[in-house]
Amino acid sequence: MSHSSSHSSVASRPLPTIPPLLALAIRPLPLLPLQLALSGFLQRILRRHPGLLDRLGEHRHARFGIKPVDLPFAFVVEAAPPRLQVVRELLPQSLDARISASLANLLALVEGRVDGDALMFSRQLGIEGDMEAVLALRNAIDDAGLDLARELASLFGPLGEPARRSFELARDRLTGSPGEQR
Repeated sequence: MSHSSSHSSVASRPLPTIPPLLALAIRPLPLLPLQLALSGFLQRILRRHPGLLDRLGEHRHARFGIKPVDLPFAFVVEAAPPRLQVVRELLPQSLDARISASLANLLALVEGRVDGDALMFSRQLGIEGDMEAVLALRNAIDDAGLDLARELASLFGPLGEPARRSFELARDRLTGSPGEQR
């Protein structure tokens, strides 16, 4: 799971996790608003990077379960047709692969800021199921060179630039600022 992104790897210190009290506080919140927001965000990313899911090749029909270990919900992502579902628990029997890590590590992985192999060896990233499908997903994401702050900022039109700076600051606090990278 190496990466070829322009981001360098975050320092080897563990990234922060969502405080357990905060995770407990958000547990009763309804998932539908989060699902609608994230589904819209995914559709926008796919419009801006139209070939992203095509890079999955033979794994285009795989169902991926993504579990932020520090949050009280998980995601089921499908490429064909593109769909994102927010669930309380993953049902492993309905998935081709399951990926688990802290939210900060998952975000850093998407942006190529951390090395997946290093996270696996340090037991900060868990992968179960079809490893080839996970590698295809990892390669597709790496090839797209996603910058989540820029993608989020694109939702804000004329306020996009100040929004991007705010998102980058929040991201860097969560995943390690460029000054903390090796």
